[in-house]
Amino acid sequence: MRRDFEEPVRPRSDQVVGRDELLGRAGEQLVRGSSVLLHGPPGIGKSTVLRALAAEYAESARTVLRCSATESESHLPFLALVDLLGLVADEVADTLPAPQQAALEAALTGRAESSLTRDALALRLAVLSVLRALAAKGPVLLVADDLQWLDAPSAELLGFAARRLGGMPVRMLGAVRTGTEPKEQEHDPYLRAYPPEALALRLTPLTRPQVSELLAARGYTGLRRSTLRDIHHTSGGNPLFALELGRALAESPTPPRPGEPLPVPTSLRALVLSRLELLCADARQTLLVASAGARPTLALLHAAGRTNAESETALAASLGLLASHGPDAQGPDGQEGAVRFAHPLVSAALYAQATPQERRAAHAALSTAASDPIERARHLALATSGTDERVAARLSEAAALARDRGAPSVAAHLGLLAARHTPPDGGPGADERRLRSAEDALTSGEIDLAREVARDVLDRATDAAVRVRAWMVVIDSAGQAMAEVDSVFPQALADAGDDPRLLALVRYQLAWRALLVGGEMEKGREEAAEAARLAATAADRSTELLALSFQAQMETLMGHPEAPATLERALREPQDPKVACDHNGAGATRFRWQIMSDQLTDARATITRLLGEVRRRGMVESEVHFLRGLADTELRSGHCGRALDLAHESLRLARDTGIGEAAGNMFTSLAEAAGGDVHRALVLADDAVRRAEDDGDLIYLSRALGALGHAQLVGGDAAGTVRSLRRARELEQGLGIFDPARGRWHGDLAEALVQVGEPAEAQDVITATPEHAVRLRRASVLAVLDRAEALVKAAGGQHDAAAEQLTSAQDQLARLGYGLEEARAALALARLRAERPGRAARGSYDEAARLFRRCKAVPWLRQLDAFAAAVPSATAAPASVSAPAVAESALSQLDRLAATERQVAALVLEGATNREIAARLFISVKTVEATLTRVYRKLGIRSRVDIVRLAAGQQRAE
Repeated sequence: MRRDFEEPVRPRSDQVVGRDELLGRAGEQLVRGSSVLLHGPPGIGKSTVLRALAAEYAESARTVLRCSATESESHLPFLALVDLLGLVADEVADTLPAPQQAALEAALTGRAESSLTRDALALRLAVLSVLRALAAKGPVLLVADDLQWLDAPSAELLGFAARRLGGMPVRMLGAVRTGTEPKEQEHDPYLRAYPPEALALRLTPLTRPQVSELLAARGYTGLRRSTLRDIHHTSGGNPLFALELGRALAESPTPPRPGEPLPVPTSLRALVLSRLELLCADARQTLLVASAGARPTLALLHAAGRTNAESETALAASLGLLASHGPDAQGPDGQEGAVRFAHPLVSAALYAQATPQERRAAHAALSTAASDPIERARHLALATSGTDERVAARLSEAAALARDRGAPSVAAHLGLLAARHTPPDGGPGADERRLRSAEDALTSGEIDLAREVARDVLDRATDAAVRVRAWMVVIDSAGQAMAEVDSVFPQALADAGDDPRLLALVRYQLAWRALLVGGEMEKGREEAAEAARLAATAADRSTELLALSFQAQMETLMGHPEAPATLERALREPQDPKVACDHNGAGATRFRWQIMSDQLTDARATITRLLGEVRRRGMVESEVHFLRGLADTELRSGHCGRALDLAHESLRLARDTGIGEAAGNMFTSLAEAAGGDVHRALVLADDAVRRAEDDGDLIYLSRALGALGHAQLVGGDAAGTVRSLRRARELEQGLGIFDPARGRWHGDLAEALVQVGEPAEAQDVITATPEHAVRLRRASVLAVLDRAEALVKAAGGQHDAAAEQLTSAQDQLARLGYGLEEARAALALARLRAERPGRAARGSYDEAARLFRRCKAVPWLRQLDAFAAAVPSATAAPASVSAPAVAESALSQLDRLAATERQVAALVLEGATNREIAARLFISVKTVEATLTRVYRKLGIRSRVDIVRLAAGQQRAE
């Protein structure tokens, strides 16, 4: 028995990486019985996606017809028709009129002279009749790859039939090659040969994480993140190119050193440089100079001695090697006269194909032509073989300039070049230059490079100061997984000896070890205090400031009375500008104090300033932390959509650099539970818990459990919330964390305990917390506890007292600026008053809906909708008021939408414009508009406003 078109489809193959959205859109189209045309440049993955879709939807068809054309056979007439119909024509041939039978047989066998000139109409009608006859017996799926090579007669016949198959269960699934640059008109001729309702989908380049996932899936693992970045850039996100580059790296006996170009295999060189032979030797040299330059322009080429650059680049552009050139061309940075290659791989292949002598000559020309001193130094280094202290010094100066410009990644690679050119007996040592390069790599988020270079320094260095600094890089590169480098500390202490400056560095790291590995907050505080003392003795203000900031942070979490005084010491002048904006510096500690003290406006100003400064300096790890801090501020203020965007931005950066993924998952889970999707929140929190457990990081484990418990509460799993938050409570008690503003799980735990029938334990949680909250002046924590205590009173039948306390808590949270917590108090009040229907219940419901919509709190709006469906009397208007009746559950209505439609509707709930939705979902604005039209039709509504109202459990009055 064949499946019907409407039957749910099977899960897709996991071999297709980064195409979930496209597969979903194509699948929706095929399930509806419509056709799909995939298009994009060579190597982008059209055939892979086509095979996945064909395998997934073939079982829903009685007949599957396939053809795959090739360039070498495109001149053979009717070859595609033979592939498609050769094995099935006999099944229905008897139903065809004699002239159609004869024409079709002649075309399929080649035994007659039939063509589209002779017996043209008969042959067209024969193909149409065969497809109709097959469709009459059951659904037909026609799969055609490489449509650009389809022979012309077959293409014309299929187009004729496709335009006349309306109403028949025939779907066409095809793929066609189009250019590198998105040009809508390129696929139009093929789309016109499809049924009218066909959907054209362009395959876009993969993102950097997707390229990493693809390489890992094919066994190319263990690559540095900087190498993955280079592969993504060179491949332009093209899957085939990325895999070929990965294969070349795997087969290379000597992988490239940091900063060196990737090996480009011969297969890719031949693919992208096939037309290079049409250029003269001088033009090829001009293109080589352009490929060696960072941002080539015509002016740069002229300065490098390429006098005929205009005509040579014009010819290269006509051959498809360059995408833009000439005096009016604009580069990505807006530079005039830009010379831009058609694809990054063209530039890489040109450079890889050149001999070492040719490359050095190109760099030598650019070392005097480039206007930027950093570029001149880099080209000088690449034009020089062997060691040369003059070159090494120029590179060190360029690295310092890059560091000052906020480009630590550039500084790191220049520093490595400086170390390579440093003579064994010259000036500053190569190890010192390597070490500074490692520290720059750490600042820029290139953690694996930093670790690799530091280990290299330790293998050769004998100077104690250099070795201790290298150990610090190794420890810092471990991040939260400090247990993995536990054996480093005795070696670092031995190298430090009794030097107070070196000991201060090690003691500062021991403070972090005590916290993250041992969970000993008091010991961490003591180690930090000792590090600050030693640093002050050695006049090392930078280390002293970091140690004081850590000490202040520990004292804040512990509720220690010395916390304000220690923070004041950390903020005194003189300040180190870099430490001042570091995520472990005094500025960050001040932000944490402000946000825990309910100073949301001041906290936002502090973290915004810090974020701007670290972005200017290129301090990637600090940027990850401060994006998360700003997201936290927005979330507490009730700006859930903004918080969700910031959390995702921070998480993307964390995953890209490998910095703080566990913490990123933890906080993004909180943002998803507030303004996104509860299922995603649960997945992220689960992952954060697992990572923290694997790393042995007790501090983040308690935070991750808090996020998991919150997501479980929003998702309706009160028992799960109780399990997670009881564990978080035990961990924090063991760690000595007494400030309730740190985790803010206390109100959630009490609320969940009431829901599972444990009001006595809930009251115990509430009673145990205010002592520290009052002493530390945590007003928002006290207001949330009041909200929870009102639920305990309501469970005991004290409805009036509970309503009064909820009203007071809501007012207090509103005054403090905690928008989402204010809305939660309004929801609790609406639920309480629902037991006494009337105007008060209706008003409480409307107020909660208004507040949640203001916050763009999508999961909470869904909770409100479920509440309205379960207790309709709470939302029914008085009889004298002409108001809408409560709609059926919005969740059940939204469940009827297709995947893309649900995503678009969810983003509408966040307040996103059509353009913002298109950017988030990687689709066009026209697709968003068409999708919204379908959503309106399915839900029986007429506008975006109605979607929000429906999600709140109401329909608009007509």
